[in-house]
Amino acid sequence: MALSMYQIKRWYLMLTGKSVWHVNQDIGKCFAKGEVRGYYNNMTEKVMKIPELLDGDELPKLNLEGGKFTYFPVAIFQYGFGCYDLYLQTKDKRYDCKFMQCVEWTLVQQDDEGRWNNFSHYCPDTPYGAMAQGEGASLLVRAYIHTHDQQYLDAAKKAIDFMLLPLEDGGTTKYEGDDAFLMEYTFKGVVMNGFIFAWWGLYDYVLATGDKGKYKEALERTQNTLINILPQFENSYWSMYSFDGLIASPFYHNLHVAQMQAMYQLTGESIFDEYAKRWAREQKNPFCKGLAFVKKSIQKILE
Repeated sequence: MALSMYQIKRWYLMLTGKSVWHVNQDIGKCFAKGEVRGYYNNMTEKVMKIPELLDGDELPKLNLEGGKFTYFPVAIFQYGFGCYDLYLQTKDKRYDCKFMQCVEWTLVQQDDEGRWNNFSHYCPDTPYGAMAQGEGASLLVRAYIHTHDQQYLDAAKKAIDFMLLPLEDGGTTKYEGDDAFLMEYTFKGVVMNGFIFAWWGLYDYVLATGDKGKYKEALERTQNTLINILPQFENSYWSMYSFDGLIASPFYHNLHVAQMQAMYQLTGESIFDEYAKRWAREQKNPFCKGLAFVKKSIQKILE
């Protein structure tokens, strides 16, 4: 396989934690169980890494091979979460304005079916995914809470409705018996971090609306599925990125720890606390970390 310098640089930055899109994302600092407030994962470093965006009209761009770029919905959603949390912490109006700019972009870019074209740069034939749908919904729910403007909650509902459509109907959820898998990629195996980001969108919508019907049922069903499949994201020394046999990079392993911590606080389910503590121990073990780094590097070379 011939590797381009672009790929080598991108993988190096991600594996070493130096990518602007793979900064520290520990547990959120402003959220509270039972209300929609700050986000569950700390996205503030995404804002602080590129402070020049705060004083202009530009939004984050994803650099592509050959000097091209695109607007990547998930990157803008996450930048918006970071701005919202920073506003909650500081009351600085610059963060509020940038948060609302991300929200307006999110609203404009959503199509009539409630979707965001998230992977147009990567897989244009299957560009939709549950992670993007859930994160977009989470951002819109916060905009609704922040402004009391119904259009944002209505748009969040459209996003969740599409997310919960079965794969065979063009949606992003895979239904198997009692299980429901929120699929970050509709053409790959289950990705753990994407499943959880998607679940948080559904959680936010249920919390904001007080729904006791189909959305609450979907929330409980997907939570049970996540609990059931957690052992499949564990090997003897590290966490796994996906069902496709990919081990997590150091960045994603750290993210898994933070997500487990947040899930435990939100649900009270002890299994999330158990995995958070187990993976945190592995995170601090030089042997585990080194072995995982080598294996991930090999997997990247062989992709």
